[in-house]
Amino acid sequence: MGIQTILGGGGTIANLLAKELRNYTDEIRLISRNPRPIHPEDECVTADILNANELDQAIAGTEIVYLTVGFPYQTKLWETVWPIAMQNTLDTCSKHQAKLVFFDNTYMYAKEDIHPARENSRIDPPSRKGKVRAKVAQMALNAHKAGQCEVMIVRAPGFYGPQIERNSMITETVIKNLQKGKAAFWFCDADVPHASIYTPDAAKATALLGNTADAYGEVWHLPCAENPPTGRQWIEKFAEAFDAKPKISVMSPFLVGLLGFVHSHIARVQGNAVPQ
Repeated sequence: MGIQTILGGGGTIANLLAKELRNYTDEIRLISRNPRPIHPEDECVTADILNANELDQAIAGTEIVYLTVGFPYQTKLWETVWPIAMQNTLDTCSKHQAKLVFFDNTYMYAKEDIHPARENSRIDPPSRKGKVRAKVAQMALNAHKAGQCEVMIVRAPGFYGPQIERNSMITETVIKNLQKGKAAFWFCDADVPHASIYTPDAAKATALLGNTADAYGEVWHLPCAENPPTGRQWIEKFAEAFDAKPKISVMSPFLVGLLGFVHSHIARVQGNAVPQ
């Protein structure tokens, strides 16, 4: 098996994915603005996904590309940079005949079809960010259909699990608060099901799919509980694990939006591209 490249090296999913890919190849390349190796022999390449020339040079020679890049949680920024990032990735994968695995989220689905996402989940983005994700996902599928390069999309909801540094609301508002003896925060309604994926499961499934030749040309939903817990049940489970009281404070839509703004500001200070 040839070189397998991760765009967004250094993030939670990227790091766990790099570990899983060792089951399929000894040649792993990590690309980001500040890549760091997971194994001593990993190849690290510094490149900006928004720079077509840098990306082209970085991907050359790759057999499979995993797009795990994220951007600060800011709507206008997403609307600007995500189409550029996807187009650059598709163009260079097409040029070098590399397969593309796009690690996606579920923002494009109708609210009632997100938890859990299924094959018949309706694409009806309830937000501007969801519309961006629907747009770039369609760009990827169109490229596959046109024969430009082989593409698959793997979709996951929010994360929980080891090595999460950012981009996990459950970690930031539930786990960390309970560990400190504080009330866990939940979003809008704690009594509706909320799907979330264990990060090692997400990485393992993504590596397996990427190395399955007949899986391309499809959208895959990564493994979550068939009947996901409600927000209240999530909090009760974590509280039990930490021997803490399952205290809960439900955030209003206004506070959820404010939290998103703060998150985007922190990410913007830390750097433009945020690996997942």
